[in-house]
Amino acid sequence: MKKLLTSIGVLTMLLSFGPGYNLHEGFYPINRVFAETGASVGKEMPVFNATTLAGDNVQVGGSGTPYVLNFWASWCPPCRDEFPEINSFANSHTDDLQYYGINIEESAATVNKFLQNNGYNLPILLNSDGSIANQFRVRSLPTTIVVDAQGIIRYRKTGEVTKKELDDVIANL
Repeated sequence: MKKLLTSIGVLTMLLSFGPGYNLHEGFYPINRVFAETGASVGKEMPVFNATTLAGDNVQVGGSGTPYVLNFWASWCPPCRDEFPEINSFANSHTDDLQYYGINIEESAATVNKFLQNNGYNLPILLNSDGSIANQFRVRSLPTTIVVDAQGIIRYRKTGEVTKKELDDVIANL
């Protein structure tokens, strides 16, 4: 009986404090609470700096124009599947919002090759160290975030999005 109670106690502790896995931080306790960093719907989007494929540094965020951020990687099958829709969406909204595809931890050469091989032309930012994805608590790819003109996150989705989904979100901003 004592062994059974000990086993139940150990199992309870493991379930309470056992590890989870984070894409950028490695293992962490399951009960760890992530700090609000402005990555949730209704929160103000944090301003960040990133590098374009051309090597220029840009600042993203603040108010004045709506933003769509799409975190992706060329090795990610759902990212590749949604890219035609994303490309169409971004190219149809060049006058009313700013779109940024944020590539996670790939080289400029790899990203350029992917874009050229598939005929895509949209603004891409490089997140070579994963810090921007971590700031936005991106745990899976693709993840898409829509920010209104006041700088408030209004939509967040993990998984594939369609042009229609994004058009509907933008129409309701």
